[in-house]
Amino acid sequence: MQKKFVKIFVQTQTGFCWILSVLLFVISTNATAIYPAAIVSAHPLATKAGEAVLAQGGNAFDAAVAVSAALAVVEPFASGLGGGGFWLLHRASDARDIMIDGRETAPGKAFSGMYLDEKKKPVKGASLNGPSAAAIPGVPAALIYINEHYGQLSLEKTLAPAIRLAQDGFSIDQRLARTIENHQNKLRQNHLAARIFLHGGKVPVSGWLLRQPQLAATLRSIATRGADGFYGGHVAQEMVRSVREAGGIWQYEDLADYRVVERKPIQFTYRGTQITSASLPSAGGLTLAQGLNMLEHFPVSELSEWDKMHLIAEVLRLAYQDRVEYLGDSDFISVPEKRLMSAYYARQRAARISLDRAGSSSAVYPTERESEKGTETTHFSVIDIEGNRVAATISINTFFGSGFIAGNTGVLLNNEMDDFSMGDNVPNIFGLYGREANAILPGKRPLSSMSPTFVENENGILIMGTPGGSRIISMLLLAIIDYVDNQQLDPYKLVSRPRFHHQYLPDQIEIEPNAFDEKLIAKLLQKGHVIKTATRQWGNMQLIFFDKKEQKSYVASDPRGSFDTRY
Repeated sequence: MQKKFVKIFVQTQTGFCWILSVLLFVISTNATAIYPAAIVSAHPLATKAGEAVLAQGGNAFDAAVAVSAALAVVEPFASGLGGGGFWLLHRASDARDIMIDGRETAPGKAFSGMYLDEKKKPVKGASLNGPSAAAIPGVPAALIYINEHYGQLSLEKTLAPAIRLAQDGFSIDQRLARTIENHQNKLRQNHLAARIFLHGGKVPVSGWLLRQPQLAATLRSIATRGADGFYGGHVAQEMVRSVREAGGIWQYEDLADYRVVERKPIQFTYRGTQITSASLPSAGGLTLAQGLNMLEHFPVSELSEWDKMHLIAEVLRLAYQDRVEYLGDSDFISVPEKRLMSAYYARQRAARISLDRAGSSSAVYPTERESEKGTETTHFSVIDIEGNRVAATISINTFFGSGFIAGNTGVLLNNEMDDFSMGDNVPNIFGLYGREANAILPGKRPLSSMSPTFVENENGILIMGTPGGSRIISMLLLAIIDYVDNQQLDPYKLVSRPRFHHQYLPDQIEIEPNAFDEKLIAKLLQKGHVIKTATRQWGNMQLIFFDKKEQKSYVASDPRGSFDTRY
């Protein structure tokens, strides 16, 4: 075997920027395909952790464990051991696609209406702040499961980079420093969080060395004891003790009973292109399938830019309406998946769309939540020399999750309980409404927008995903349309294109600032759309494009990743 080390560069508007070093193995055999190994994530230290594992002989699944754990250390505002996620895997040896569901679950004492007052109104902040907002974490169990069933290296080796980063510390970048500054009030509500992320009670500056020795100890416990190192023993007892003393409802059994679920992904075709995406409790795969199935009935590539944008908005309106009405944890409720994905249903829904006039989201619900918008999550993509690949989206929900550190474990807990339907006519922090299908029940997993996705046709393979809350699905849909209908093969253009969004309610097209010209906006207004310009851009897409003709992997990281983190 001949080895080469190469670097991949991606052209940006300001020149060339280094994304990651890629370990490329050129195999002098009769293999029909060579897959240059590539990793792209939201943080270079996490990417390097994955590279180190590949260099030790690990596969893409080992690298995914390493990257997930490293992100928990270096991007603590976006994901962590106290959160959950979805890992979409493709095993090259048998061409099998698998979704690893590490989504959080509601505690055993949770119940519908637990965040409402006696007037059935949401109690401000109850589902967002403190331990009462936290569901039972799934990240550690998912990493252990992936290691045991798909990895090649020991858990000690795959977690070693994250342990070193937590124990020895790392110099925080401007993005983390700014995020801490913008969310310092949340961190100050918990003395342990303040002690970890603030420097002597003050907001740290870029370059400050962030050490998390207690988190390192928890990672070591997982590395040596597996599930018992987190869901049992001292770590579990300490988490439950701290949560209950602070008013939460966790029980030791909630942790002991947590299980990863291996699911069949959602798979469908769009104009001959194979799409593989996350299944329930992610709304991603089903909503993408519905939207793209409807678009099959229109000549998208032949439309003007404003007609195309109008059409996509109408498709999103209808797909997100079904999200509200039908989707939830399919282990608890019956979801009409076959009907929602059927060609017949797509024709019915597409027939409701006029190219001349905007539709109407008929139901009008009051928005009774605080105006803060959480959008933080993280995504990474991996491909190895065998063609194994991983797209993973992991989260603690809003920035720094619940803001609560669970005792001496160093684990920052999520606030994913807010992703459940709180009650009638009550949106979550992303403005999404829900019905009984997504109501709180003990052990249930809240509906999610996280949508790790593979896209494959004769040109190549996209391994992709992004943070962005309710906008995740629309971002991926736009990228898929660009790749399939516009034949856009430049990965940087796929991740950096201007974005817009419609989610049924509120009944409006949301657009990024300075992204679309006045003529296009005027045309949409003439069709009856309400246009809202967001205060900032959104998303942080991480994408690998494997070019089948060149037999090369190209990576692109969303330029928005370093933008405003106030929300």
